[in-house]
Amino acid sequence: MTSALTIAGSDSSGGAGIQADLKTFAAHGVFGLSAVTAVTAQNRVGVTAIHAVPAAIVTNQIEAVVSDFDVGAAKTGMLLTAEIVEAVVACLETLAVPNPVVDPVMIATSGDRLLVEDALNALKTRLVCRASVITPNRPEAELLTGHAITSLADTRDAARRIHDMGAAAVIITGGHAPGPDVVDLLYDGHEFIEFRAPRIPIRNGHGTGCTFGAAVTAELALGRPLAEATRRAQTYVAHCLRYALPAERGQGPLNHFWHE
Repeated sequence: MTSALTIAGSDSSGGAGIQADLKTFAAHGVFGLSAVTAVTAQNRVGVTAIHAVPAAIVTNQIEAVVSDFDVGAAKTGMLLTAEIVEAVVACLETLAVPNPVVDPVMIATSGDRLLVEDALNALKTRLVCRASVITPNRPEAELLTGHAITSLADTRDAARRIHDMGAAAVIITGGHAPGPDVVDLLYDGHEFIEFRAPRIPIRNGHGTGCTFGAAVTAELALGRPLAEATRRAQTYVAHCLRYALPAERGQGPLNHFWHE
Protein backbone atom coordinates (compact mmCIF):
# COMPACT_ATOMS: atom_id res chain seq x y z
CA MET A 1 0.00 0.00 0.00
CA THR A 2 1.16 3.54 -0.76
CA SER A 3 2.29 5.49 2.32
CA ALA A 4 2.20 9.20 3.12
CA LEU A 5 3.81 11.03 6.04
CA THR A 6 2.40 13.93 8.01
CA ILE A 7 4.76 16.10 10.08
CA ALA A 8 2.48 18.22 12.22
CA GLY A 9 1.00 19.03 15.60
CA SER A 10 -1.72 17.04 17.30
CA ASP A 11 -5.25 18.34 17.80
CA SER A 12 -6.98 17.01 20.91
CA SER A 13 -10.37 17.75 19.36
CA GLY A 14 -9.53 15.49 16.40
CA GLY A 15 -10.58 17.94 13.71
CA ALA A 16 -7.22 19.25 12.52
CA GLY A 17 -3.51 18.55 12.58
CA ILE A 18 -2.22 15.00 12.51
CA GLN A 19 -5.65 13.54 13.29
CA ALA A 20 -7.23 15.20 10.24
CA ASP A 21 -4.27 14.26 8.05
CA LEU A 22 -4.38 10.57 9.00
CA LYS A 23 -8.15 10.42 8.50
CA THR A 24 -7.74 11.99 5.08
CA PHE A 25 -4.97 9.57 4.10
CA ALA A 26 -7.13 6.63 5.17
CA ALA A 27 -10.13 7.97 3.22
CA HIS A 28 -7.93 7.98 0.10
CA GLY A 29 -6.66 4.44 0.63
CA VAL A 30 -3.18 5.65 1.62
CA PHE A 31 -1.35 4.29 4.67
CA GLY A 32 -0.65 7.17 7.04
CA LEU A 33 2.59 7.76 8.93
CA SER A 34 3.20 10.58 11.39
CA ALA A 35 5.81 12.65 13.18
CA VAL A 36 4.42 14.79 16.00
CA THR A 37 5.87 18.30 16.23
CA ALA A 38 3.68 19.71 19.01
CA VAL A 39 0.91 18.66 21.34
CA THR A 40 -2.01 21.04 21.64
CA ALA A 41 -4.94 21.19 24.02
CA GLN A 42 -7.80 22.49 21.95
CA ASN A 43 -11.45 22.08 21.22
CA ARG A 44 -13.97 23.62 18.85
CA VAL A 45 -13.63 27.01 20.57
CA GLY A 46 -9.88 27.51 20.79
CA VAL A 47 -6.40 26.43 21.83
CA THR A 48 -5.67 26.43 25.58
CA ALA A 49 -2.12 25.02 25.65
CA ILE A 50 0.74 24.08 23.30
CA HIS A 51 3.79 21.93 24.06
CA ALA A 52 6.56 21.74 21.45
CA VAL A 53 8.23 18.39 20.87
CA PRO A 54 12.04 18.70 21.01
CA ALA A 55 13.49 19.10 17.51
CA ALA A 56 15.74 16.05 17.96
CA ILE A 57 12.69 13.87 18.68
CA VAL A 58 10.97 15.22 15.56
CA THR A 59 14.05 14.17 13.59
CA ASN A 60 14.05 10.73 15.22
CA GLN A 61 10.41 10.18 14.30
CA ILE A 62 10.89 11.14 10.65
CA GLU A 63 14.02 9.02 10.30
CA ALA A 64 12.31 6.03 11.91
CA VAL A 65 9.35 5.90 9.53
CA VAL A 66 11.17 6.94 6.34
CA SER A 67 13.80 4.23 6.90
CA ASP A 68 11.07 1.60 7.23
CA PHE A 69 8.35 2.58 4.74
CA ASP A 70 8.18 3.52 1.09
CA VAL A 71 6.89 7.06 1.54
CA GLY A 72 5.20 8.45 -1.55
CA ALA A 73 4.67 11.99 -0.27
CA ALA A 74 5.02 14.02 2.92
CA LYS A 75 3.07 16.96 4.32
CA THR A 76 4.19 19.49 6.90
CA GLY A 77 1.68 21.22 9.14
CA MET A 78 2.13 23.01 12.44
CA LEU A 79 5.88 23.36 13.08
CA LEU A 80 5.73 26.01 15.83
CA THR A 81 9.45 26.83 16.33
CA ALA A 82 12.44 27.67 14.15
CA GLU A 83 14.31 24.67 15.58
CA ILE A 84 11.57 22.31 14.42
CA VAL A 85 11.49 23.95 10.99
CA GLU A 86 15.24 23.43 10.63
CA ALA A 87 14.96 19.79 11.76
CA VAL A 88 12.29 19.12 9.15
CA VAL A 89 14.30 20.84 6.42
CA ALA A 90 17.34 18.71 7.26
CA CYS A 91 15.27 15.52 7.08
CA LEU A 92 13.71 16.45 3.75
CA GLU A 93 17.20 17.05 2.36
CA THR A 94 19.14 14.10 3.78
CA LEU A 95 16.37 11.53 3.40
CA ALA A 96 15.25 12.74 -0.05
CA VAL A 97 11.59 12.60 0.98
CA PRO A 98 9.48 12.76 -2.22
CA ASN A 99 6.65 15.19 -2.96
CA PRO A 100 6.97 17.50 0.08
CA VAL A 101 3.71 19.41 0.54
CA VAL A 102 4.00 22.45 2.83
CA ASP A 103 0.85 23.54 4.61
CA PRO A 104 2.13 26.73 6.30
CA VAL A 105 0.01 26.45 9.44
CA MET A 106 0.30 29.77 11.26
CA ILE A 107 -3.06 30.57 12.81
CA ALA A 108 -5.75 28.19 14.09
CA THR A 109 -9.36 28.52 12.96
CA SER A 110 -10.02 30.06 16.39
CA GLY A 111 -7.38 32.75 15.74
CA ASP A 112 -4.67 31.31 18.00
CA ARG A 113 -1.07 31.62 16.74
CA LEU A 114 0.54 28.28 15.87
CA LEU A 115 3.89 29.58 14.62
CA VAL A 116 6.27 31.78 16.63
CA GLU A 117 7.83 34.79 14.91
CA ASP A 118 11.33 33.43 14.26
CA ALA A 119 9.79 30.24 12.89
CA LEU A 120 7.95 32.28 10.26
CA ASN A 121 11.25 33.57 8.92
CA ALA A 122 12.74 30.06 8.93
CA LEU A 123 9.70 28.73 7.10
CA LYS A 124 9.96 31.47 4.45
CA THR A 125 13.70 31.20 3.89
CA ARG A 126 14.40 27.50 4.51
CA LEU A 127 11.27 25.38 3.97
CA VAL A 128 9.24 27.05 1.22
CA CYS A 129 12.05 26.54 -1.31
CA ARG A 130 11.91 22.78 -0.71
CA ALA A 131 8.20 22.43 -1.35
CA SER A 132 6.84 20.56 -4.34
CA VAL A 133 3.73 22.56 -3.56
CA ILE A 134 2.73 24.94 -0.77
CA THR A 135 -0.94 25.34 0.17
CA PRO A 136 -1.56 28.59 2.09
CA ASN A 137 -4.98 30.01 2.66
CA ARG A 138 -5.56 33.72 2.13
CA PRO A 139 -4.39 34.97 5.58
CA GLU A 140 -1.33 32.71 5.41
CA ALA A 141 -0.47 33.98 1.93
CA GLU A 142 -0.71 37.54 3.27
CA LEU A 143 1.70 36.70 6.12
CA LEU A 144 4.12 35.00 3.75
CA THR A 145 4.20 37.89 1.27
CA GLY A 146 3.53 40.87 3.51
CA HIS A 147 0.85 42.07 1.11
CA ALA A 148 -2.91 42.31 1.56
CA ILE A 149 -5.09 40.17 -0.71
CA THR A 150 -8.47 41.66 -1.64
CA SER A 151 -9.03 40.31 -5.15
CA LEU A 152 -8.22 37.46 -7.49
CA ALA A 153 -5.55 39.66 -9.07
CA ASP A 154 -3.97 40.07 -5.63
CA THR A 155 -4.12 36.30 -5.18
CA ARG A 156 -2.26 35.77 -8.44
CA ASP A 157 0.38 38.29 -7.38
CA ALA A 158 0.78 36.52 -4.03
CA ALA A 159 1.17 33.17 -5.79
CA ARG A 160 3.95 34.64 -7.94
CA ARG A 161 5.69 36.06 -4.89
CA ILE A 162 5.55 32.75 -3.02
CA HIS A 163 6.75 30.89 -6.11
CA ASP A 164 9.67 33.32 -6.25
CA MET A 165 10.61 32.14 -2.73
CA GLY A 166 11.46 28.81 -4.32
CA ALA A 167 8.34 26.65 -4.11
CA ALA A 168 7.88 24.54 -7.23
CA ALA A 169 4.14 25.24 -7.17
CA VAL A 170 1.65 27.22 -5.09
CA ILE A 171 -2.02 26.59 -4.31
CA ILE A 172 -3.74 29.49 -2.54
CA THR A 173 -7.03 28.17 -1.23
CA GLY A 174 -10.10 30.34 -1.52
CA GLY A 175 -12.19 29.51 1.51
CA HIS A 176 -11.46 32.85 3.20
CA ALA A 177 -12.33 34.98 0.16
CA PRO A 178 -15.89 36.32 -0.27
CA GLY A 179 -18.22 35.31 -3.07
CA PRO A 180 -20.61 32.51 -4.06
CA ASP A 181 -17.77 30.29 -5.28
CA VAL A 182 -14.59 29.04 -3.64
CA VAL A 183 -11.66 29.56 -6.02
CA ASP A 184 -8.52 27.55 -5.30
CA LEU A 185 -5.69 28.98 -7.41
CA LEU A 186 -2.80 26.81 -8.61
CA TYR A 187 0.37 28.39 -9.99
CA ASP A 188 3.30 26.28 -11.17
CA GLY A 189 5.52 29.10 -12.42
CA HIS A 190 4.12 28.82 -15.95
CA GLU A 191 0.33 29.04 -15.76
CA PHE A 192 -2.53 29.74 -13.39
CA ILE A 193 -5.35 27.24 -13.03
CA GLU A 194 -8.54 28.16 -11.18
CA PHE A 195 -10.56 25.44 -9.48
CA ARG A 196 -14.07 26.68 -8.72
CA ALA A 197 -16.74 25.11 -6.53
CA PRO A 198 -19.96 26.49 -5.03
CA ARG A 199 -19.42 27.77 -1.51
CA ILE A 200 -21.05 25.62 1.16
CA PRO A 201 -22.76 27.95 3.67
CA ILE A 202 -21.93 26.17 6.93
CA ARG A 203 -19.87 27.18 9.94
CA ASN A 204 -18.32 23.79 10.67
CA GLY A 205 -14.94 24.08 8.99
CA HIS A 206 -12.41 23.17 11.69
CA GLY A 207 -9.45 21.56 9.93
CA THR A 208 -10.32 22.54 6.37
CA GLY A 209 -6.78 23.62 5.49
CA CYS A 210 -5.17 20.53 7.00
CA THR A 211 -7.63 18.30 5.18
CA PHE A 212 -7.08 19.98 1.82
CA GLY A 213 -3.29 19.74 2.11
CA ALA A 214 -3.52 16.12 3.23
CA ALA A 215 -5.80 15.27 0.31
CA VAL A 216 -3.31 16.80 -2.14
CA THR A 217 -0.54 14.81 -0.43
CA ALA A 218 -2.48 11.55 -0.68
CA GLU A 219 -3.25 12.13 -4.34
CA LEU A 220 0.41 12.88 -5.12
CA ALA A 221 1.44 9.73 -3.24
CA LEU A 222 -0.96 7.82 -5.49
CA GLY A 223 0.80 9.24 -8.54
CA ARG A 224 -1.73 11.88 -9.65
CA PRO A 225 -0.48 14.97 -11.49
CA LEU A 226 -0.66 18.11 -9.35
CA ALA A 227 -3.60 19.70 -11.20
CA GLU A 228 -5.63 16.50 -10.90
CA ALA A 229 -4.62 16.16 -7.24
CA THR A 230 -5.82 19.73 -6.61
CA ARG A 231 -9.18 19.14 -8.31
CA ARG A 232 -9.76 15.92 -6.39
CA ALA A 233 -8.73 17.53 -3.10
CA GLN A 234 -11.19 20.38 -3.60
CA THR A 235 -14.02 17.92 -4.30
CA TYR A 236 -13.12 15.82 -1.26
CA VAL A 237 -13.07 18.83 1.08
CA ALA A 238 -16.42 20.02 -0.29
CA HIS A 239 -18.00 16.69 0.64
CA CYS A 240 -16.31 16.74 4.07
CA LEU A 241 -17.86 20.17 4.65
CA ARG A 242 -21.27 19.21 3.32
CA TYR A 243 -21.47 16.31 5.76
CA ALA A 244 -19.57 18.03 8.61
CA LEU A 245 -20.38 17.13 12.19
CA PRO A 246 -22.75 19.66 13.81
CA ALA A 247 -21.47 21.91 16.57
CA GLU A 248 -23.47 23.88 19.11
CA ARG A 249 -20.54 26.25 19.65
CA GLY A 250 -17.32 27.13 17.90
CA GLN A 251 -16.19 25.45 14.70
CA GLY A 252 -17.33 21.87 14.21
CA PRO A 253 -14.96 19.36 12.56
CA LEU A 254 -15.22 18.03 9.04
CA ASN A 255 -16.56 14.54 8.35
CA HIS A 256 -13.56 12.85 6.74
CA PHE A 257 -15.44 9.60 6.20
CA TRP A 258 -18.59 11.14 4.76
CA HIS A 259 -20.99 9.04 2.76
CA GLU A 260 -24.15 9.93 0.86
